[in-house]
Amino acid sequence: MSTSLPSPETIRRTQLPNGIVILAYENPTSPSVVIGGSLWAGSVSETPEQAGLSSFAAGALMRGTETRTFGQINGALESAGAQLGFHSGAHTTDFGGKALAEDLGLLLDILADSLRHPTFPGEEVETLRGQILTALQRRAYDTRSLARLAFDALLYPDHPYGRSVQGYEETVSGLNREALATFYREHYSPEGMVIAIVGAIGGKTSASPDAVVEQVQAALGDWHSPGVTPNRSIPPAVHLSERCQQTVPMPGKTQSDLILGWPGLARNDPDYMKARLANTVLGVFGMMGRLGDNVRDAQGLAYYAYSQLEAGLGARPWLATAGVNPANVTRAIDAILHEVRRLRDERLSADELADSQAFLTGSMPLRLETNEGIASMLLEMERYNLGFDYLLRHADLVNAVTVQDAQEMAQKYLSADVYALVVAGPEAG
Repeated sequence: MSTSLPSPETIRRTQLPNGIVILAYENPTSPSVVIGGSLWAGSVSETPEQAGLSSFAAGALMRGTETRTFGQINGALESAGAQLGFHSGAHTTDFGGKALAEDLGLLLDILADSLRHPTFPGEEVETLRGQILTALQRRAYDTRSLARLAFDALLYPDHPYGRSVQGYEETVSGLNREALATFYREHYSPEGMVIAIVGAIGGKTSASPDAVVEQVQAALGDWHSPGVTPNRSIPPAVHLSERCQQTVPMPGKTQSDLILGWPGLARNDPDYMKARLANTVLGVFGMMGRLGDNVRDAQGLAYYAYSQLEAGLGARPWLATAGVNPANVTRAIDAILHEVRRLRDERLSADELADSQAFLTGSMPLRLETNEGIASMLLEMERYNLGFDYLLRHADLVNAVTVQDAQEMAQKYLSADVYALVVAGPEAG
């Protein structure tokens, strides 16, 4: 299998003079082409009063350019059966698109036009604002969403990771067209931008990797943003010294959602693979790991229960989450903490570790079955400096984790006494 994995021999990496990195990979089994990428323009560059600005700006990029209206952009994509979209995260604005191989030029042209010449038309900005506010209003009635909002704010007080990337009704309402245009002028730059192109980019009927690089060069190679310095800063890690918790009352709801978590680690931390194995045991493998087996299935305390290791450019949380009957909230929390203690205090069996290792090594090829999955993996290897031989090494990295490693990760990062806890839902009783 390793010979068919993306590798240094099959991934074409080119850096243009303006700082754009192109990653090209041929997938001869597909007639289509997928593009994905990012540039350094995220919510870490907002003030708290501007929460939602980067997301709003990203959503407005395709609402009109110097040469195309919103309708013309959508009409051109629809006529080719193509897709393209933008969204913002904490550190970057990301984009993704898909088209038949012969329409790659159209996709790159619209991508470049949207990135280089957005006009943020007033009427379209107001329409988009209305859509965002409607989504935020719907969010206010969702127990799971509000639990996560409150958890982030609790674990990351006065910190960029503690704010909603989508913003809040009061902040989005105060963002005008000029705020979007200013954010664009101050933060959008080709320096450090990465674009991955995967699919039918070789062979007799499609462009070669060299030709793909030339197409990107033609569309984006002369883009420059003088005076813009990409914000690559990483917010400081947070630490918990005592338990903190919050209840978000939501009368009339029939389910409570809870999130219990701890400060975690960054993706490029040396602990990452060990912690990922420990997390897989806790709440991922099979039907949501030990949490699924014991909290949900054996005790019947939750509709769902799982754990998640959210490692990114900065240290993101390691958390456990569950949806429960309001009458079972306290018991569900106790059951989750019991599994945390067990992971800390008892070594895994060799069989349990082997099962989780097999799950992680076996799921990687499944991720690479689609152009989208390959493009995502290329971007991950580039973003976190994993090396383009990462997929060739992945199984060895997973299988090198020992039962002692997994226990040490639980002891280092998890605690049954010090944690952040949020419960959103109706009051019990």
